[in-house]
Amino acid sequence: MSLAVPPVENILSDLIRLRTANPPGGETVQAHYLKDLFSRFGVAGEIVEPEPGRGSFIASMGQGNRSLLFLSHSDVVPAADDWDFDPFGGEITGGYVRGRGAIDCKSLTACQIHAALQLVTTGRLGGRLILATTADEEMGGMLGVDYLVAHRPELLKADFVVNEGGAEPLELGGRTAYFIQVGEKGTAWSRLRSRGVSCHGSVPHLGDNAVARMAAAVVRIADYQPQTTLIPEVTTLISSLARLQGVPGEVTPETVDEVVEAFSGKAFVAYLKAISRMTLSPNAIHGGNKTNIVPDECQAEVDVRVLPGQDQDMVMRLVQKLAGEGIEVSLPNFQTPTFSPSESPHYKILRDTLVEVAGDVECLPCLSSGATDSRFLRRAGIPAYGVSVFAPGFDQSLRETMHGRNERIDIASLDLEAEFLVRLGSRYLSS
Repeated sequence: MSLAVPPVENILSDLIRLRTANPPGGETVQAHYLKDLFSRFGVAGEIVEPEPGRGSFIASMGQGNRSLLFLSHSDVVPAADDWDFDPFGGEITGGYVRGRGAIDCKSLTACQIHAALQLVTTGRLGGRLILATTADEEMGGMLGVDYLVAHRPELLKADFVVNEGGAEPLELGGRTAYFIQVGEKGTAWSRLRSRGVSCHGSVPHLGDNAVARMAAAVVRIADYQPQTTLIPEVTTLISSLARLQGVPGEVTPETVDEVVEAFSGKAFVAYLKAISRMTLSPNAIHGGNKTNIVPDECQAEVDVRVLPGQDQDMVMRLVQKLAGEGIEVSLPNFQTPTFSPSESPHYKILRDTLVEVAGDVECLPCLSSGATDSRFLRRAGIPAYGVSVFAPGFDQSLRETMHGRNERIDIASLDLEAEFLVRLGSRYLSS
């Protein structure tokens, strides 16, 4: 008798109980779990561990001219102490699986595992399916996908990639819209440093307060309103959403804010504004070490996210202008935006399969304001797409638990996403 594939909710429960919070990581424990699970189904897997405890798991199954990569990450963000249940308990109750990673992104891992094993056991692999669950995504991916692309690229080579990154579906104008992530903004994290002259805090006029100078610079950066910049993918997305919502008017750089503000939901409006311009957010400041000493140095960190055409020189000039005289500016982390084509056979099969499982829905390309591991693969020449297949009637408030307290996901969404991946793998690899 053939071995039965575990229910997807049971797989997710197991994964949540494996503590892989990053920092510190410890993803190798999940890699060993997956290696043991796949070996029971006759699939050999490999663990790549650039540092002790920081392992990624990769398995390849099937043969053929076509190849597809299921990608997810095994690390999760830490959990605070204010949860109503054990964040690493993996409890299945009331139609939900509860715990850290239930949405980001052990749910995707569980669905990909379930789908891959279903395809193996039913003999529907006419090509090569690769499953990779990788380390370190939450802290930049340097010990995960970035390392694999640099040192073991053959393990991830595929025609295209399915990863996280798609936004949750929305109900607009009586229609449901699903989203396929085709690109991500780039990062231009900036570091600011001010220098002054220290003295006793009781006679501050003898010194030059570096914190005060930095505070003024931070306020100018926070108050800056960047010019709107509409790339074609964003114009298509916002125009399509406006059509569904019945919002009149053409979407242009001059009208985009008026159109966007007609949508409901503070988070959704903020997202649409973020992908239609550069954003600058001063998020950390460090200066001074004692109440009675005027500080002679201060540093600030600014999270800058850029669109195509906005390069390092442009960011440096802008941040330096806003910071003002006496502030040193550097860009320790600049990564260009990445995109995969929305007019391609790979995007089409994703869209068609999504419509097949979700019903009569709209499928729209979207851009992420943040970053995923897809950026490393796109730079290596492999198209990558982000998809989130939540069930109809999905409770939108569950998205707020991602990186927050009481994270959980409904089993109906797990079942639908797993079915989407089974059909996608069967359709693409058998055709």
